[in-house]
Amino acid sequence: MSSVCSLRTLHLYLTRQVLSTLLMTITVFTFILLLGNILKEIMVLLVNQQASLVVVVKAIGLLMPYVLAFALPMGMLTATLLVFGRFSADQELTAARAGGLSLISLATPVLLLSVAVSGVCALLSLEVAPKCRVLYKELLYRVGLEQAATLLPEDRFVRNLPGYIIYVREREENQLREILIYELDDNVTVGKISAVDGTLEVDEKGETVMLNLRKVITETRNVVSNRKRPNADDEIMDTELAAVQVKRIIRVDALGNRVEWRVLKSEESRLGPFSTRGAPREAEKPRIGWMSFHQLRREIKSLEALGIDPTPAKVQLNRQVAFSFASVGFTLIGIPLGIRAHRRETSVGVAIALVLVFLYYSFFVLGQALETRPDLFPHLILWIPNLIFQLVGGFLLWRANRS
Repeated sequence: MSSVCSLRTLHLYLTRQVLSTLLMTITVFTFILLLGNILKEIMVLLVNQQASLVVVVKAIGLLMPYVLAFALPMGMLTATLLVFGRFSADQELTAARAGGLSLISLATPVLLLSVAVSGVCALLSLEVAPKCRVLYKELLYRVGLEQAATLLPEDRFVRNLPGYIIYVREREENQLREILIYELDDNVTVGKISAVDGTLEVDEKGETVMLNLRKVITETRNVVSNRKRPNADDEIMDTELAAVQVKRIIRVDALGNRVEWRVLKSEESRLGPFSTRGAPREAEKPRIGWMSFHQLRREIKSLEALGIDPTPAKVQLNRQVAFSFASVGFTLIGIPLGIRAHRRETSVGVAIALVLVFLYYSFFVLGQALETRPDLFPHLILWIPNLIFQLVGGFLLWRANRS
């Protein structure tokens, strides 16, 4: 009876220790992973006053599930290394064994906890994180459109775009109405285009804004004698009016990027790109890396029905599923390594955890790098680290239990 009570006490003790350490390590890893995204995208918008504090908090909230999917397995590995390292260094493991308790019986609650953490990771990786990632990019895209509004405000003659003066009578978000565009050459007007309406679009890289004109009413050209416009490549003479098939390209610098004006046809014209810090515009279907488990399965089936190789989608799907089991493999290998390290120092446990995480993720990087090589079965490479960690961890745990 006393041994059963002792086992329950040790179970509660180890579980509390692992949970408290897990909370600490998850906090640290989440902060580090969030910091990279915040400095890269969000903080720049805040510093440049392109986004409010509310938008920044909302963006961080949408990033949390995506970051937690990575932080949870890393935290579980570090927690088991630290807790069982201290448990061994303080001779508590020796005392428990002297009382007739095996390592497997002591570690059972921690192993069950790793299974529960894997379930949470599966929910995050397969469903929650991809959807939040799409919402996050859409949020940044809306911020980009708001930034574009400062580029072409309504009812003003915009003069800060080199080579052009643009007037928009009315604007609603990215929809423009009654647009006038004056082309300048050395402060002399050499062309004018008027259009009924148009749109502003953020490009796929999120670095520029493109002005698309629809229902072009008129385009006129003025002859400038003895003058040659810089950076111009015209396919017609200045004395001719632009026709349906005329293609004329003029490139000038604007806000640090190249501006390209292209007359496509008499009913459709395009001006841009202009620099902006907006996020990419999302298509109706998210990119493969942002798809949920069910979306990836539908994508694979539709590609196979068309006779198209779906390996990139298979790689992403297997990455999500395989990574959900990372916590189990990390716990199996973390317990015996923590005991063998026999150290109380936190730095040693963290160092070992970082090395193991690097080895684990190297297979994922390799698999995704080979996603266009179906002959090498990259989607199966993603399962190798789980197989290695679980087999090696199980063997080390068995040896540690026997010794």
